[in-house]
Amino acid sequence: MMKHESIETNAALLIVLTLAAISIGGLVEIVPLFYIEGTVEDVKNEDGKDAVRPYTPLEQLGRDIYTREGCYTCHSQMIRPFRDEALRYGHYSLAAESQYDHPFQWGSKRTGPDLARVGGKYSSAWHTKHLMAPRSVVPESIMPNYPWLTDKLDYTDVQGKMRALKAVGVPYSLSKIEFEANVEKFGEEVAKKLDINAAEVNLKAQAKLGNYDGDPENLTEMDALVAYLQILGTMIDFSKHDEAEFVKFR
Repeated sequence: MMKHESIETNAALLIVLTLAAISIGGLVEIVPLFYIEGTVEDVKNEDGKDAVRPYTPLEQLGRDIYTREGCYTCHSQMIRPFRDEALRYGHYSLAAESQYDHPFQWGSKRTGPDLARVGGKYSSAWHTKHLMAPRSVVPESIMPNYPWLTDKLDYTDVQGKMRALKAVGVPYSLSKIEFEANVEKFGEEVAKKLDINAAEVNLKAQAKLGNYDGDPENLTEMDALVAYLQILGTMIDFSKHDEAEFVKFR
């Protein structure tokens, strides 16, 4: 049996074995992409419409703020299919839940808890207070304060962002045909929220209705970020799906 020392002291052999290991690892990750239709779960609601939808304009801007502030460096959005993970966070993450994420937020870095299913776990008021002063609600937290999130939300480029996402496959609509396709896929109520032409109107309406930051008079970055956090993990009602339905995709 070859000893580690013989490999480590032989540069040529070490390079060959390293390349072999990288090639095998790469193939394991790349080959499934050629069968992507079989790896992204087709999850339907009771009415037959797709359960997972793209983010609304407000939620998408909130997601952009989430990445801008580097939240992903301390919080993953991936619950692994292990008992301890499911007991703490909920049902393991499905590929379908991230199909409209660019980039996706899966990962293993958890300075803070995983946020894949944080939506609805806390009130919007809690999230606002937590983002403003984390230790006011979680004394042991090492998360920094984000007081600037009360700044006015800049949504002037929201349509441009939606067009860019549409170009990479997110089904936002611009034409009547695309809108009708979304009605068929997601239902009319959701389709209206995915209409690029009405992005600003929909954004303001959701912020006013949700009143995420507790300040109905002002549309802030906090509104957008909390709207995003509150939707995470809530699109699929796992109580209405049998576990065996998803096992075949693993």
